[in-house]
Amino acid sequence: MKKKNRGIWLSIVAGIWAWLPVFAAGQEAKEGFTRASDYYRITVVDSHTGRGVPLVELRTVNELRFYTDSAGVIAFSEPEFMNRETFFFVQSHGYEYPADGFGIRGVRLLPKPGQEARLEIERLNVAERLYRITGSGIYRDSALLGDSVPISRPLLNGGVLGQDSALALPYRNKILWIWGDTARMSYPLGNFKASGAFSEIPGRGGLSPDVGIEFQYFEDSSGFSRPMAAVPGPGVVWLDGLFTLPDPQGLPKLYGHFMRLAGLGKPLQQGLVVYDDTRNEFLPFCDFELEQIFHPRGWSPLKVMEDGTEFLYFPQPFPDLRVPADLQAIQNPSQYQGWTPLKPGNRYQGKETVLELDSQGQVQWAWKAETPPLTPSEIESLISFGLLNRNDTPFRLRDLESGKPVEAHRGTIHWNAFRNAWIMIFGQKGGESSFLGEIWFAEAESLLGPWQHCIKVASHEGYSFYNPSHHEFFDQDDGRLIYFEGTYTKTFSKTKIGTPRYDYNQIMYRLDLADPRLKFPKDP
Repeated sequence: MKKKNRGIWLSIVAGIWAWLPVFAAGQEAKEGFTRASDYYRITVVDSHTGRGVPLVELRTVNELRFYTDSAGVIAFSEPEFMNRETFFFVQSHGYEYPADGFGIRGVRLLPKPGQEARLEIERLNVAERLYRITGSGIYRDSALLGDSVPISRPLLNGGVLGQDSALALPYRNKILWIWGDTARMSYPLGNFKASGAFSEIPGRGGLSPDVGIEFQYFEDSSGFSRPMAAVPGPGVVWLDGLFTLPDPQGLPKLYGHFMRLAGLGKPLQQGLVVYDDTRNEFLPFCDFELEQIFHPRGWSPLKVMEDGTEFLYFPQPFPDLRVPADLQAIQNPSQYQGWTPLKPGNRYQGKETVLELDSQGQVQWAWKAETPPLTPSEIESLISFGLLNRNDTPFRLRDLESGKPVEAHRGTIHWNAFRNAWIMIFGQKGGESSFLGEIWFAEAESLLGPWQHCIKVASHEGYSFYNPSHHEFFDQDDGRLIYFEGTYTKTFSKTKIGTPRYDYNQIMYRLDLADPRLKFPKDP
């Protein structure tokens, strides 16, 4: 009996011994490519600057797709392709890789662990894509390769996978960031009542904007980006039109407009919110009637002194709505003025729209109380009806190259010392490459224009890049270098499958205003 048991145990031990190499191999396969030396590094750089380009797609013949991270790096580790010559198609929004004799834009590489390839890609955009601002895996591939990266949480920050439309402004010695709908990892429904973070100001503890942004998210107990708009009731809450006014102690107090909606549709409530500096969230301040159109709006309001009165202007993208920069006035819709050709008290009514004319029959554009500005779409409609003359309209943007009208969507305006002009960064509605993915630059000597010519600075083929915002607090070299971001998303486009990690997130661009391609006719 004992001998029999001993034989069984010897068989078991022998079996385990025989399977040890298999277990070891299985464990190695399970761990996969875990060391930097296991990867084949592919770096894609701007052919002019040598800087890594994010959001470049490399695609194999059998449709495997890989995207450069914010350093322009791909950590390649597909086992069946290693040590075998592999062709990659190379493409990226606003950039172009050289074509071969068959017109195919790509490259043959021989991926080997521990080795690398460096590809140069030509930038067609005037603006330079710098890095992804939000979402997961911003420097995923760089981290896999063991590279140093500029931000402390390069893989996941605030549990955020995606964020919509950024509002940002310096506030009490930091920069406050507010985003819209925010995607989480654990469920398709995330935070729909605004997300927020602080970052340090460049030169005072913050990173240079050409390097990145270090966010300190406001998080809930699970580590996910928590709601910032404490507006009671069901539905989503969107914030816009953030502005500051001095409190009794002379410190800036932050206010903004909110809209509470049922999903993405029916409005339920709107009004003003105020920022509680103790709780770090926005609280309801006052309500507006649901149908009221006179209220703060836009991504970056302006304070401008006009005839001894300080006004808040709300560009969207044109600076055609203003109110005295006084809290009582801001709460009173009758104090808002629209820069408009409408007869006072009227609204847009299609072909029946009533315009104000002088004694000579000329359309009168002026600031008019309780009279709304026209949207870019309404202006284009009135021009097509023959009610407005494009040459007499202060907002008459045309593509400088083609002369075609450009219908502005959303954007921001700021004074720029380098250009000695007001400059506008805005998106186009109904662009050629995408419905909401083309970004333009325009300038005017006066805030009210005329805004005439514009130049395309960034394009996103078949993809959206909406609600662009120029952050003037990041301007460098006396305004020669400016930075703008926008929401990169398949939403409102014909693209069905989004770019992994990049979709529904913010991307930063830099624009050099000394670029000779930004020369308007009035330039010497």
